[in-house]
Amino acid sequence: MSRDRLLLLQPGFADPKHPGERFVCPHCLPIEGLLAAAPELAARLDIERLPYPRPRPVVIAALDEANQSLPTLILGDEQAVPEDARQLGQVRFVNDPRRILELLAERHGFPRVH
Repeated sequence: MSRDRLLLLQPGFADPKHPGERFVCPHCLPIEGLLAAAPELAARLDIERLPYPRPRPVVIAALDEANQSLPTLILGDEQAVPEDARQLGQVRFVNDPRRILELLAERHGFPRVH
């Protein structure tokens, strides 16, 4: 059985277009906050924080070159896959940040966003 796999951008990444500045992804940040608030639940997921620059080989290997946007939740087979998940071959995934937050609550018991 495979676990859910969460791909995020590394916090504090550099963008070559803005030398000397550090950034966080505005879409990953709420997810990072949720993970930090419940580390025991986060341990149920395979979480990878990836460098900012493209190409992102980890994402390309898991999905494809056209789907490198992060965050992305790749759904494992431990639970039923939601009907709104996207599909590439046998891989099911979600890359809408709000939906990822919902799925973390539904599938792993994280608190819901109010």
